Amino acid sequence: MISQRTLKSLTKAVGVGLHSGQRVELTLRPAAPDTGIVFRRIDLPDPVEIPVNAESVTDTRMASTISKGGAKVHTVEHLMSACAGLGLDNLYVDITAEEVPILDGSSASFVYLLQSAGIVMQNAPKRFIRLIKPVEVREGEGRTGKWARLEPFHGYKLRFEIEFDHPAVTSTGQSFEFDFSSGRYTREIARARTFGFTRDVEMMRSHGLALGGGLDNAIVMDDVKVLNADGLRYQDEFVKHKILDAIGDLYIIGKPLLAAYSAFRSGHAMNNLLLRELLRQPDAYEVVSFEREREAPSGFAQLAPAW
Repeated sequence: MISQRTLKSLTKAVGVGLHSGQRVELTLRPAAPDTGIVFRRIDLPDPVEIPVNAESVTDTRMASTISKGGAKVHTVEHLMSACAGLGLDNLYVDITAEEVPILDGSSASFVYLLQSAGIVMQNAPKRFIRLIKPVEVREGEGRTGKWARLEPFHGYKLRFEIEFDHPAVTSTGQSFEFDFSSGRYTREIARARTFGFTRDVEMMRSHGLALGGGLDNAIVMDDVKVLNADGLRYQDEFVKHKILDAIGDLYIIGKPLLAAYSAFRSGHAMNNLLLRELLRQPDAYEVVSFEREREAPSGFAQLAPAW
């Protein structure tokens, strides 16, 4: 049986929020089968649990924000990407502020935290959402438009194309395809950092965004070049970070997908619209589990950190 997974023990981290600049403590704890991933705002007078699902997303400006009532958690996508990359199904995330810490701007630190706590199999079948027919969302037309699509595929792969008119970006690869069966999430995707432009910083900060951003947790560019002294971690780090984000955004649906995702100039908003469109079409997918490992797509049966 392909089983659900959770942590063996708890693990903690302290950092600042990328947009809020607030200090935040994060505690990742094991959870029982079929719990899913649940964020808990333990700093509030009455702690609030926010289960992760497509409908819990209430803001997609510069990040994915989930909420319940008046309680919010911003920038969940990097941690969600790490959970997807390691195949974690059940997890409690205790948090002392309204934003997940940015740490180094990628998913690598979250991967390290999760792996250091240990990952264990649970006595319950892992449930997948398997695409039966294509689902797509679009905005605009031609090269000025953007779109995201899910199609049937026996496995999980993502293809993303970006289009930034900037010398530091155009000189790198602007499209990339990643197949989960490769087992190379931690090596090829997890270390890709978020990125931004100095020309946008003043505008963003005037709107209360990027208050905790800097060269230690993002790729920062002026009008012509990357300003980070150590350069890029991957030659195509920009598009790989967009794939990292998409993996996290799509995992918000609550179960791993069996599908081929492709996108052009997509982002957090369009990724969430895609999930909502999928759920709006119950004939477009089915929920499945695998009693025999050989029936599952290649690479899905191995225990993390194999992915």
